[in-house]
Formats: sequence, structure tokens, C-alpha cells
Amino acid sequence: MKKVKLEIIGLSYSQTQSGAYALVLGEVNGRRRLPIIIGAFEAQAIAIEIEKMVPSRPLTHDLFKTFAQTYHVQITEVLIYNLVEGVFFAKLICTDGETIQEIDARTSDAIALAVRFNATIYTYEFILSSAGIVIEGNDFLFLENMEGIPKEHSSEDMSPPIPGSNYASLSTEELNQKLQEAIAEEAYEKAARIRDELNRRNSA
Repeated sequence: MKKVKLEIIGLSYSQTQSGAYALVLGEVNGRRRLPIIIGAFEAQAIAIEIEKMVPSRPLTHDLFKTFAQTYHVQITEVLIYNLVEGVFFAKLICTDGETIQEIDARTSDAIALAVRFNATIYTYEFILSSAGIVIEGNDFLFLENMEGIPKEHSSEDMSPPIPGSNYASLSTEELNQKLQEAIAEEAYEKAARIRDELNRRNSA
């Protein structure tokens, strides 16, 4: 299957789930974006490394990196390989210089480790085609002030459907209009919800 190289576009507060964050991955040299809902702990771990902050004590992902490197293990690639019922599945491609191993991981943890090991992030074309959002114009890296991130750990990679979103009651034309507005506002999580409703109608 064809793989697509991704890069981290940004992190923002989730508009639909308290204490969660939207991680936006983007197609390298492309216009498609892949929004993934992650917990505050993982969002903090990713942002701290991107901003090159140094915590007073090692975070869990820092400890993992130190442990792996002590035994000469490197993470060379992160692959988001499946999407089932709104949940992304990822794996780490690791090597000790002689053998290559694949380790299953939550997508949020995999990305937090990817930025620490400078590993390349990939997904398959079918995932980006079904879950990606096409944007117009230029966008930029937006990282929230990390002082506002709570310390609680969330174990979920993807939030459940939002009750009362009322997208089902809108016409297809209205949904397309709202999708364009959400993309223009860089509200990728909202755009993903609208896209899911449009996909549901198209497959019905």
C-alpha cells in the first residue's frame, strides 16, 4: 500500500472534549490534514519536545527514549496503519542496527516518541483519503501556551461522537458550507466531524 509522509502542523485545544487536544498532521508537500484527538498528557509531551523545553524531571516519553538508546535501539519510523470506528492505530518501527521490529502503540504516544527520535511519520493513502481534510491557502504551526495544559493523563486517542452536534439535521449543502467555514477557521476537529457526516450520507 502507498505510504504518505506526514509532518506535525500544530496542536490546539479540543473544541468538543474537555481536557483533550487536537493534533493536526499534514501531508508533506500537500494540502491534506489529518486531525487526531489526543489527551492532555500526550499533547504536553509533544509540545514540550517541539518547543525544546527541558522539564525538571524526565517525562515518560523521555524515559523511554533514554532506556531505548541505552540499549542501542532507535525508532526510525512511525506508521499510522489503520483507522477503525474513529480510532487510529499506529506502530513504531525500531532497529538495533541489525534487526527491525514493529511495536504497536497508541498514535499519540507514537507521535510523542517520533519527535524525540526524529523519526519519520507515515500513514497509508487510504487513511488520508477517508479521514483527511483538504485545505485551501496557507496555514502555519500553532502551539498553545503549555502552561494551560492540565497534568491529567487521558488514555483515549479519539473522542466519541458529540451528542447534540445536530449535523444530521442539516442539508448536504449546509454541511458543505460549514465544512468550508471550519477549514477556513483552522477548526480541523469540527471539520472532521462534518466530513464524517458527509461520508455517512454518501455511503448510505
